Amino acid sequence: MREGLEKLLVAGKDNALLRFGLGNACMGEGDLEAAREHFSKAVEMNPRYTAAWKLLGRVLVNLGQFTQAQHVLEQGLVIAQEQGDKQAEKEMQVFLKRAVKGQGPATQ
Repeated sequence: MREGLEKLLVAGKDNALLRFGLGNACMGEGDLEAAREHFSKAVEMNPRYTAAWKLLGRVLVNLGQFTQAQHVLEQGLVIAQEQGDKQAEKEMQVFLKRAVKGQGPATQ
């Protein structure tokens, strides 16, 4: 699947949906760095793409990039709330809790 999507990208068919699909394919293969790049590009191309925000946050949590994940998920939550995307909102809240927990105790 990834190979076919990469061919579309090389052919100049670049768009947020393609990047989302590539991110999913990369995530499925365990290539989290490539998934991060594709999800980042998807939200850059379509800032209202809640599913891409959600999976970008998830990938960042899985990479241990908790502070960045928190920032991404907070942005995604605002968009999900504005659009009434309750499912994405719930899932992002779960990932956000993991991101905050991963940062350890707050420094005073």
